[in-house]
Amino acid sequence: MSQLFRRKKYNSEDKSTNLNRVLGMWDIVFFGLAAIIGAGSFSSLGEAIFRGGPGVITLYVICGIACAFTALSYAEFASRIPTAGSAYTYAYASFGELIAWIIGWALIMEYSFGNIYVAFSWSDYFTSFLESIGINFPDFLATSYPEALKAVQRGSEHQGLINAWNSAPEYFGFKFIVDIPAIVINILITALVYIGIKESKNFNNILVIVKLAVIVLIIAVGVSFINMDNWTPLNTQGVPDFMPNGFTGVMAAVSGVFFAYIGFDALSVLSEETKNPQKNLPRGMIISLVASTLIYIALTLILTGMVDYRKFEGVGDPLSFIFAPQNANIPWMEFTVSITAIIAITSVLLVFQMGQPRIWYAMSRDGLLPKRFASIHPKYKTPSFATIATGIAVGVPILFTDKSFILDFTSIGTIFAFILVNGGILLMPRKEKIKGRFHLPFVSARYIFTPLFLACVIGFYYWQPEFFHGLLNWSDPQDGEFFMSVTIFLILTALLAVLSLIKELNLIPLLGLTSCLYLLTGMTHNNWFWFGIWFAIGLVIYFVFGMKNSKLEKEMNGDLK
Repeated sequence: MSQLFRRKKYNSEDKSTNLNRVLGMWDIVFFGLAAIIGAGSFSSLGEAIFRGGPGVITLYVICGIACAFTALSYAEFASRIPTAGSAYTYAYASFGELIAWIIGWALIMEYSFGNIYVAFSWSDYFTSFLESIGINFPDFLATSYPEALKAVQRGSEHQGLINAWNSAPEYFGFKFIVDIPAIVINILITALVYIGIKESKNFNNILVIVKLAVIVLIIAVGVSFINMDNWTPLNTQGVPDFMPNGFTGVMAAVSGVFFAYIGFDALSVLSEETKNPQKNLPRGMIISLVASTLIYIALTLILTGMVDYRKFEGVGDPLSFIFAPQNANIPWMEFTVSITAIIAITSVLLVFQMGQPRIWYAMSRDGLLPKRFASIHPKYKTPSFATIATGIAVGVPILFTDKSFILDFTSIGTIFAFILVNGGILLMPRKEKIKGRFHLPFVSARYIFTPLFLACVIGFYYWQPEFFHGLLNWSDPQDGEFFMSVTIFLILTALLAVLSLIKELNLIPLLGLTSCLYLLTGMTHNNWFWFGIWFAIGLVIYFVFGMKNSKLEKEMNGDLK
């Protein structure tokens, strides 16, 4: 049993790598902005606003706070362990091999499935752009088979999906429906990542500059169209309310909101391609996170101020939608945003597609995956086989999955990874301060965490009293499921409060752990079911292959050559 939790020791002074160290601090910032400001703002933001109303901005603040504490934990790990692998590597050093495998397996799911959703979003914007210039792309070649089938079975009014089903040709009794643009962009991005990190960096920086310029333009133009009454729409009782669907409605949007932050983890996998990673990586991660959170808050205020939140139902292009004829009616802005969305989402695809091969590379180097995944291209200095495998892992599921499932499935894996990173820092011993490196400040939680937790609960009660009344009323199945999750969260937090009194814990990662645990309350039982299946598959692979081929196992047995 002890071998399952054996830890790997990393030398913080070892900067040897087969990869190219070409990334500076601002390159990390730009990769962060590319990963975080993308599909979350140009696609899933619309669904989040529809579920939570203007009050969804509080969820962005909560997610921003959770990610801020988590960023500090990531930065501390990055300063200790300047190697590729992200949360997987960090878990290996703090929790041991089994937990490292579990989180590595979760990250594989996060990047693969996350990029599937992003590829779908890219396809939607691309085909909409073609239509705006008079090119009609066949509906059955611009959507996935499951989405079209689900639309027909549920009697959906989405004309594009219905038309895709009705117009699709049949072969051997099977309708030919496939999202060609999503597949093509996946192939092109995979090829770019295969060529090299330097080429990817230069391409990404250009995309991010264009994207930020247009976001500033959206905010500047949109401010004059804000109707402040839209920020307090009528709730079900006919009363103006910042949260018209209640706080449970806000939390129902957690998947759509947190999806915006899943690219944050991708930065830490670039450790071995970063110059002076102990200094540049932590700074770049924190700057990009703060900037991204402020941008999301500003965009949410603009969107909910310009258009009634209820109009965002089913809207996959919210930033161009607000300038559509039925809203602000500014054709040149709608056209500009549509083009920018294609650029923005392309940059997200790029960062995600860079992330997963480096997770596989790190796991293979440790012996937990076949050696082929650790192979480095002799010319391009990239994990070549793992990059191709990533392209296949993203491309094949595009044929038989849909966006709604992917959105929830990806978010739960990311939050779980963040929980382990914060928890891992709590287990690590304090390190000596070294000039020029990031150092996580130590703030004792012993006399702060418990009073802070109680103050938050009391303050939240006075702010949202109906929320606490709902904890006692589980008559509605959906609300009951959420309130049960909140009850479990309160119990776990109470246990952490007791632990903070007993142990000398650092308040910063403890707050990160607590806030991420709360975000999990927005996940449904269905999310947990599929997440559990994914984990079960991963555990089978670990016990069949990973455990016996682990380099730590061979070191223990004296078999490592």
